[in-house]
Amino acid sequence: MYLEHFRLRELPFTITPDTEFFMNRAGYQDALNVMLVALRSGEGFVKVTGEVGVGKTLLCRKLLKSLGDRFVAAYIHNPYLQPNMLLFAIADELGVTYPQDANQHALQKLITQRLLEIHASGRNVVLCLDEVQAMPVQTLECVRLLTNIETEKRKLIQVVLFGQPELDVLLEHPAVRQLKQRITFNYQLVPLSRAAMNSYVRHRLAVAGHQGPELFTSGALDVLYRAGRGIPRLINVLAHKSLLAAFGTADHSVRAMHVNLAIKDSPEARTASLGFVPGVFMRWFSGVFGTLALIAVLVHFYA
Repeated sequence: MYLEHFRLRELPFTITPDTEFFMNRAGYQDALNVMLVALRSGEGFVKVTGEVGVGKTLLCRKLLKSLGDRFVAAYIHNPYLQPNMLLFAIADELGVTYPQDANQHALQKLITQRLLEIHASGRNVVLCLDEVQAMPVQTLECVRLLTNIETEKRKLIQVVLFGQPELDVLLEHPAVRQLKQRITFNYQLVPLSRAAMNSYVRHRLAVAGHQGPELFTSGALDVLYRAGRGIPRLINVLAHKSLLAAFGTADHSVRAMHVNLAIKDSPEARTASLGFVPGVFMRWFSGVFGTLALIAVLVHFYA
């Protein structure tokens, strides 16, 4: 691909939440610090919300790697679970052995026993739940009941909720009002600012091995920010396609033209890129070949 062309060790803009690319600025480090402080102080519930693509899953994985030996972590990424299935998932994460025909009551007893064992070893249990806005209300209430297990001084299990802004609507449901009252720390992830996006692009390129002058021109970054709206996932998609386009034209820097080509191939970005008017040359390109077809032809030609 374009790795050798731009002298990169790895792809810098994948959408996989790789913690090696975690950026300790632009609110992400603040969010991580808030969660670590809350968990180390023994708080029961922590909530992190943010729009689609702002980096909640990456932050969750970074948290799991940052907890250290003092914590035992359980991570549940599937929100579409009924209460008994959630208990099975938690039991699996904590290494609980249970009979195949175990009912909800039996599972709760076995999980409680395991929590007491972990507490006796001087460690705390952290349960991280992703995409909680899609979790059934009954399952959320099951989570709350699980956190009732405590000693005189500490909760035996702490919970971090990650979700889209719709999670706040879900928490208004009367059935989970007690859970909402127990959320002691909240953090909202917001899209990157223009300056933060510049740092984000440079950071990911540096982690991927780039050295030397800026790969993205100022004009390219302007277009990238307007189309990406500061959302890391969308920025990654557009930046990757922009590098492909620059490679296809044998350029060693990404210009606005290359980002515009990426936008034309990305419907979600295209709707945000108001005011983009392709030149005659680009209209001819896209009309005759189609954007990705053009890139493929150019990549093949220069290979």
